[in-house]
Amino acid sequence: MFLDPATLMLGIMSGALTGLILGVVGGGGSILAVPLLVYVVGVSSPHIAIGTSALAVAVSALTNLASKAKSGLIKWRCGAVFALSGIIGAFGGANLAKLVDGQKLLGLFGILMIIIGIAMFRRPETEGVPDVKLTRASARRLVPLLVGIGFTVGILSGFFGIGGGFLIVPGLMLATGMPITFAIGTSLVAVSAFGATTSITYALSGLIDWPLTLIFIVSAVIGGLLGTRLGTVLAARKALLGRVFAGIVIVVGVFVTTKAALIFLS
Repeated sequence: MFLDPATLMLGIMSGALTGLILGVVGGGGSILAVPLLVYVVGVSSPHIAIGTSALAVAVSALTNLASKAKSGLIKWRCGAVFALSGIIGAFGGANLAKLVDGQKLLGLFGILMIIIGIAMFRRPETEGVPDVKLTRASARRLVPLLVGIGFTVGILSGFFGIGGGFLIVPGLMLATGMPITFAIGTSLVAVSAFGATTSITYALSGLIDWPLTLIFIVSAVIGGLLGTRLGTVLAARKALLGRVFAGIVIVVGVFVTTKAALIFLS
């Protein structure tokens, strides 16, 4: 099945923008992916948009993961524990979401984005602990938090069909105390895992638009490479990076919630 020229162009633009945001903030690209696919590209089913975006975001996150690894901004052990526990939650959340009406799902998604965005925007800036590590000595303190928060974020990620970066970043900071720059890099481990889990679940139900997904992935990868370079520059400005990240979440959340409310009232 071939895409018409308009859909093709909108898919390329939306994918590139998603990848750019994902590259800059390390997560949150999927916040834009679902609304862009529904309201800009014109995907009729929110569930298909969720399945399509989940796979695209997972691939884009894997691409960005390589560059973050070279920069030494990933806490691998913390990320692995967080991701493994979250995969279980994502699988359950994705299966539950398929039972919910698509427009209601978008409305709830928008409300969650606003709440998280405000919480992040109002969070006091802290330096964090750059040398935090998951070792035998620290495991008793860190593992319960990583597993508990990871599982909870995984459920939300799977339910709303998002990579979960805008939840994973503060979740990692809460669980370990690591600075936001390390949380952003480490979040890509979980974003990749959660996105893959969600997309597989949706693919098994035939809820992925494969031609659109391919276009979206290619353009998202290109946008992600550009975004990673921009993110490296912004990493030196932690306060600015945090505000930009929170602002994106709030703005898109308001838009999605408003659109869903208008549909309910019509």
